[in-house]
Order: sequence, then structure tokens, then C-alpha cells
Amino acid sequence: MSILPPSKTNRKAARRLSSNSTLRLLAPLGILMLAGCAHVDRMKTSSIPMDDYRNRHPILLSESAQKLDIFPAPEARGLDSRSAGQVAEFGRLYHSTGHGPINIFIPDARTSPRGTVAAIRRALARGGAHAPLQITHYPVVNPGLASPVRLSFIGLKARVGDKCGQWPNDLGPGSGLQGWENKPYWNFGCSYQSAFAAQVADPRDLVGPRAEDPSDTVMRDRAIISLRKGADPTTEWKTKNSNISTVGAQ
Repeated sequence: MSILPPSKTNRKAARRLSSNSTLRLLAPLGILMLAGCAHVDRMKTSSIPMDDYRNRHPILLSESAQKLDIFPAPEARGLDSRSAGQVAEFGRLYHSTGHGPINIFIPDARTSPRGTVAAIRRALARGGAHAPLQITHYPVVNPGLASPVRLSFIGLKARVGDKCGQWPNDLGPGSGLQGWENKPYWNFGCSYQSAFAAQVADPRDLVGPRAEDPSDTVMRDRAIISLRKGADPTTEWKTKNSNISTVGAQ
């Protein structure tokens, strides 16, 4: 009995059968590998906390005392120009965010300049603050030191929720895996948030935008007139090129 060599058709069928069997064997392995990767990724994602400094050191709005210490010139009857300007700016701040009475703490009446209260009232009115004043005299403990006139009121103020300078964790621990997590340190961003909150003119701007101001009719008319004349309505910026080597030269 002789064995005939396989034909080309039989060889192709055998190759297709072997390849299909290999695919059927590898498919479950691929699914298991993908499932394992997906499980690891979910574990990593769920273990990463929120490390944003804005969440760790949020800026809060609170009712706090706004204070101003002024030192009127002894020779001035009332307030000198510098102190009057400070009080007027304090009045604008009260008009924007304050409420209730304005407290004025004056040193002993024998050492305070005459007409101080009346001058403070006028300066506050220039700043837009028309509020009742509560006058209080406090004793001078040390006559050798300058005793300020303090103004205060309760108003809206922006501040950071916690104090800066806290270091609950070591930046470079010698043991453990905490130093290898590549996360911002706890105090990161606290000073930035504090400085930003102190520079905000109106704390309400942190909550929402202001109402839209009326349009500038003069600028709008200028642009319309320029368009009617066929001119460019944009602003012309004049730049002067200079050699950098000549800057500061005599």
C-alpha cells in the first residue's frame, strides 16, 4: 500500500485549520491580559487623590474686621494730606464691601489733634462712606511711642482657609514610599493663594463676574466714522525701534 503525497488543496486546508486553532487558543489569553491591564489602571486611578493646591488651600469669603492705622501730623489740625487720602480710600473700601458702623479708636483726648473726628468724617464722606461713627478713646500706655488713630469696620474679606507654613510630612523621608509618590508637598501654593486673596480689590469678584458696563459711545462713533471714510478703525500703535547697544548710552 503506497501513501500518496498530500495535494495543494489539502495543504491549504491544513494551514487554515492550524491557524484558526492558534487564534482560538490565543484569544482567551489576550482577553485575560487586557482585563488584567484594565484592572491595574482602575486601581491606579482610584488611588490618586486630588492634590490641587486650590482644593487644599481654598480662598474663602468671610466677615472680618477691616482696619486702618493712621498717624496724623501733630501740627495739623485734623488730618494731614497723607492721612486724609488714606481715610478716603478706607471709605471707598467700606462703600464697596462694608456694613454697619465705623469704629474710631483715638488715643487719650489730651494727646490727639483737635478736629480729628470731624476731619475723618469728611474724608470718609469723600470716599463714599456715609455710616454712623462710634468714637472710643483708649489710654496711651507708653507716651514715648506713637499712638495711632485706628479705624475699623466689618466687611467682606477674602482669605485662605488655613495657615501657611504647615509641614505635616517630610519632604525627603529616609524610609517608606511616601517620598516616591511624586506629589506636591502640603504647603505648596499656600503663599500664592494668600497673596492673591490679599490683592483682590473686591472679594465678590472671586464668586462671579460683575455686570456689563455700558458701551463707550465715543469709541463706537469714532470707529463708525472711520469705516465711512474707508479708513482702518483700529488703534494705531507707534513703535520706535532702537539699537540695543545704544540703550543707556550717554
